[in-house]
Amino acid sequence: MKIIEVTPENAIKETFFCIKNTKSPGFKDKLKWFEKRYKEGLKIKILKNDTGKMIGFIEYVPAKVAWRPIDADNYMFIHCTYIYSKKDRSKGYGSMLIEDAEKEAKSKGMDGLCVMTSKGGWLADKTLFKKNGFKQIEVKDRFELLSKTWNNNSKNPKFHNWTSQQEKYKGWHILYADQCPWNEKSVAALLNVAMDYGIDLKVSKINTVKEAKMAPSGVGVFNLLRDGRLLEDHYISATRFRNILKKELNIAG
Repeated sequence: MKIIEVTPENAIKETFFCIKNTKSPGFKDKLKWFEKRYKEGLKIKILKNDTGKMIGFIEYVPAKVAWRPIDADNYMFIHCTYIYSKKDRSKGYGSMLIEDAEKEAKSKGMDGLCVMTSKGGWLADKTLFKKNGFKQIEVKDRFELLSKTWNNNSKNPKFHNWTSQQEKYKGWHILYADQCPWNEKSVAALLNVAMDYGIDLKVSKINTVKEAKMAPSGVGVFNLLRDGRLLEDHYISATRFRNILKKELNIAG
């Protein structure tokens, strides 16, 4: 097994694992985003076997510039990690990727690692992290904040209060960032559905770390709201949005 680091120079060759079609708009948007974040210390690593097959990946970044509503001084934050095949998830590959992030954090003199997990989809389950010495330190909505530290004097990471950010959004809103390469496709699909229903769906791009940390949801990089209420916190399909609209607008059938 070997871990390959993705860089702006080799991203076309290596891809981002979570999106492999280098010609897709989502890949191009992620690449532009990645080029800027790479200079801030963001790392994307892909785990490959001896035949070059991609097994999994991890994306991590210094927490002060993490695109999540968290505050964690001198920690490394894991944005995403994933082992593709279920049969490979009990072989220690996820732990290999976490160990890579820990090694990087220690080399930079950081106090620990932290990560956001969820019982639902779209984020890794906490089981893998607890197995690797992480402890749950905060829970909010469907999210758990876990950390692992080698400095007992360090301050615990904490969530921002994203709920308090929601009331400022009146009407229908989507706020999204290119940290996830699938957001753009989802936004385009939702805009088409909104037009079919005569909905004025306002779309805003999250362009900075500060905006992401003050986002109105836990994941932060995708937010669908109506009149101060959060309806979804991750990208969704056109079908899912139609079902939301039918419920919100009391449309039968």
